[in-house]
Amino acid sequence: MDAFGGPIWSMAASPSGSQLLVGCEDGSVKLFQITPDKIQFERNFDRQKSRILSLSWRPSGTHIAAGSIDYISVFDVKSGSAIHKMLVDRQYMGVSKRKCIIWGVAFLSDGTVISVDSAGKVQFWDSATGTLVKNHLIANADVQSIAVSDQEDSFVVGTAEGTVFHFQLVSVTSNSSEKQWVRTKPFQHHTHDVRAVAHSPTALISGGTDTHLVIRPLMEKVEVKNYDAALRKITFPHRRLISCSKKKQLLLFQFAHHLELWQLGSTVATGKNGDTLPLSKDADHLLHLKTKGPENIICSCISPCGSWIAYSTASRFFLYRLSYERDNISLQRVSKMPAFLRSALQILFSEDSAKLFVASNQGSLHIIRLLEGSFKHLHTFQPQSGTVESMCLLAVSPDGNWLAASGTSAGVHVYNVKNLKLHCTVPAYNFPVTALAIAPSTNNLVIAHSDQQVFEYSIPDKQYTEWSRTIQKQGFHHLWLQRDTPITHISFHLKRPMHILLHDAYMFCIIDKSLPLPNDKTLLYNPLPPKNESDVIRRRTAHAFKISKIYKPLLFMDLLDERTLVAVERPLDDIIAQLPPPIKKKKFGT
Repeated sequence: MDAFGGPIWSMAASPSGSQLLVGCEDGSVKLFQITPDKIQFERNFDRQKSRILSLSWRPSGTHIAAGSIDYISVFDVKSGSAIHKMLVDRQYMGVSKRKCIIWGVAFLSDGTVISVDSAGKVQFWDSATGTLVKNHLIANADVQSIAVSDQEDSFVVGTAEGTVFHFQLVSVTSNSSEKQWVRTKPFQHHTHDVRAVAHSPTALISGGTDTHLVIRPLMEKVEVKNYDAALRKITFPHRRLISCSKKKQLLLFQFAHHLELWQLGSTVATGKNGDTLPLSKDADHLLHLKTKGPENIICSCISPCGSWIAYSTASRFFLYRLSYERDNISLQRVSKMPAFLRSALQILFSEDSAKLFVASNQGSLHIIRLLEGSFKHLHTFQPQSGTVESMCLLAVSPDGNWLAASGTSAGVHVYNVKNLKLHCTVPAYNFPVTALAIAPSTNNLVIAHSDQQVFEYSIPDKQYTEWSRTIQKQGFHHLWLQRDTPITHISFHLKRPMHILLHDAYMFCIIDKSLPLPNDKTLLYNPLPPKNESDVIRRRTAHAFKISKIYKPLLFMDLLDERTLVAVERPLDDIIAQLPPPIKKKKFGT
């Protein structure tokens, strides 16, 4: 809905979650009421002279702070009037600047307002008197973001120089009850502006222009040195941005506002292991499909037969039928999509391309039968009672009988597509699911979790398989559990039922269930054995995990047929080359 105040610069939800504040270009602060089915305008607060760039509620919900250009306003929520206007000093390293932009504000329970601004300062204000209490000059550039912990005993700020600063509330002397804010730790994990920060009970989280999401554990809150105690840099989205039509050898690439369809190249040359073969036919760009309107594409998929493309934005669902005539490709949009298909979080086609499975953001799962140029709604699985959990991962069995769906928490539900009933729910596990797939012939469901555990669950028997139980008894190799990028895809080889193929951003792995598991004393990343080694020694060192790290960051990998694997790399250097230049810093002696 339109806020009628020009561009929206800031938003903040009330502590109860029932109201939403919006800061606009025209200096207005607007209050909206949030109900389960809509957002309704309630009233305007006193209009200010310039745009509202940051907002924060007092935890009691009685007052709000609004950051603008050169000043901070404190409003009484009941009356909507401004009770204080606090002018910010424009001095920057001793020189008066033209404007001071308040990029972020945080309202604490005791009435303190913390502000961060373009003059590189973190300032503490008393909201009752409207006076400046303390001032910290921390950067030669803008301080752009702030987040406070739930206990209000520490907060984190991010700067345009790529530095993250941690402030803590500490006692003035060892036995004194008086406390003060002290800057404790700076971290330099970013190369560009830190636009957003978050403070969890055990970690500081930051993200910005350099496309990295950095999770920095608070060492005093981490009890043991495990995966949670490791600094993590997450570069790629966990959602799959590429889908594949194996029969037609097509790849569909999802961008923010368009889709691209490519036909893979091929070669007739042969060579030795490790050779790069010349292409006899180049990759062909078949289609560039642009979205209408400003909304980003949330998810997309191409059918295995290559005749259907479906994608969804936040408010619209699109389905297209593709026809191929020699070198030409024609596109026909399926019109009059039903209202319940307004938005999807995940889309999946059945193996025979006859059915379409759509997971909506309300937690329901829709099954659509695809006909020649049209469709028929078959069934909707409603979310389990008492939950509105969104399903963000789907997997369908190759025979089309079973559908597995995983939500934002740890649960996985398996549905019988023929009888249109819930078949079973996999026992809950503490960590979210990052990838799942159903094996052909056995109908075993393989599930990968964010803590790097992999489970195999038999859908017909409704229990974990013997192999899965063995793995849980023995445990995975410690190097496997220390990896910090989640498994994003699982697939299977039709002619080798004992193999599970999976990958994350940095490695491709084949798990051979017929071989013994590696223990902590064996090499996990086993190099190829020397050619002169005897078969006895080779068998003695062989274990279930075959891992390849030859690829640059992997966005996608899947089997096209029994002998062909397709991998899509996304080198980080390409992404960095497109970024704006970072702030130049003078180094010693330059």
